[in-house]
Amino acid sequence: MSATTAIIAFEGDRCIASGELADVALKVKNYLTAHDGATILAFDRETSRPVEIDIRGSRDEVAARLKAQFSSDVSPAAEETARGPGRPRLGVVAREITLLPRHWEWLASQPGGASVTIRKLVDDARRASLEKDQLRTRQESAHRFMSALAGDKPSYEEALRALYAKDGARFRSLIANWPADVRGHVEYLTSVLFDAAPV
Repeated sequence: MSATTAIIAFEGDRCIASGELADVALKVKNYLTAHDGATILAFDRETSRPVEIDIRGSRDEVAARLKAQFSSDVSPAAEETARGPGRPRLGVVAREITLLPRHWEWLASQPGGASVTIRKLVDDARRASLEKDQLRTRQESAHRFMSALAGDKPSYEEALRALYAKDGARFRSLIANWPADVRGHVEYLTSVLFDAAPV
């Protein structure tokens, strides 16, 4: 997460702020100042993972804390200088992999050797499943958000079943009477999912 991550914040069923984390943090601070005792739930707008917003201190202190939290201690240029000459760090991570002898033989016969071939195979598989993975991630995000804010709403369980069945028409009819802000965000999270579903 970064200071520019899109966040959405709710008090109960009402959205009180949406936008970049730094902006939402200040809006939440202002809201809580004006509404003592209010309880705010904030989420990453795309993943629906909960986000903790530290609003202690003044507006300037909140902004400074966020800036410090997300600024890098070492600039890329300083890091490059500290590294010195030689092969650049590629981010390669060594881990163990277990294969049958025939697999090792085939990998050894490939141009570039085993590591290069395995990286190419993984990249090809990632590209092939990208859309499916993105849709599954969005489905999980909608479920996460619904569990947090709509678990007590009418037809919640039926709506979840329609979500996983990718039945957009039924899903929309089941959530039609939910509070506008909750329904609006759920529709945002599921629009791509239902648009991609076969008719």
